[in-house]
Amino acid sequence: MIDFGLVANGVAIGVAVAAPIGPVNLIVIRRTLRYGWLNGFLSGGGAAAGDAIFAAIAAFGLTAAVDFVIRFETVLQFIGGFFLIGLGLRTWFAQPHFGDEAPISISGAMAGVFAATFVLTITNPATMLGFIAIFGGLAGLADAGEDYGHAATIVLAVMAGSILWWASVSGFVSLFRHRMNDRVLVIVNRVSGALIGLFGLIVLARVVAIYLL
Repeated sequence: MIDFGLVANGVAIGVAVAAPIGPVNLIVIRRTLRYGWLNGFLSGGGAAAGDAIFAAIAAFGLTAAVDFVIRFETVLQFIGGFFLIGLGLRTWFAQPHFGDEAPISISGAMAGVFAATFVLTITNPATMLGFIAIFGGLAGLADAGEDYGHAATIVLAVMAGSILWWASVSGFVSLFRHRMNDRVLVIVNRVSGALIGLFGLIVLARVVAIYLL
């Protein structure tokens, strides 16, 4: 028997975790404007996969995984910060053309952007700790690890919520794609690249501040 209340909670968590504007949202918006809805949606797939992994860790109570992330939190944040800065610079200096076509398959460029959003999600320890806090704060979720069916349901629901968010974002942004030209795409790239790089600098600055204190 499907627990629809549990499913609703999981979908809500997935949307809530994906919704805050950050690097992944900028990537999805930029690729949707350049290549269309499907490309933007698939770009968010890496983030959805990362969210599902963190949800599984929280739901199944994988203590070893939690300890690993906490122990290497600083290293993961450094990796994520430098990755963001590199991605921001690459985005800034890119020369997009509106007529370019992107591969729709999961190979090639699409595999690259899927991997990029996955890395951005999985190297953010705050995301996993946020999942643990949310699961612990909502009745019926903290004890998910005691029931594998219960845990699997919430993980799938969280992933569904994340996918729903990326489908909604890419679908909404695609409505404005017909107004795009090369000049606007360059502006979008510059703004996105600057913001993504800024996110990276903030992550590194936070880590350095914690280390010095």
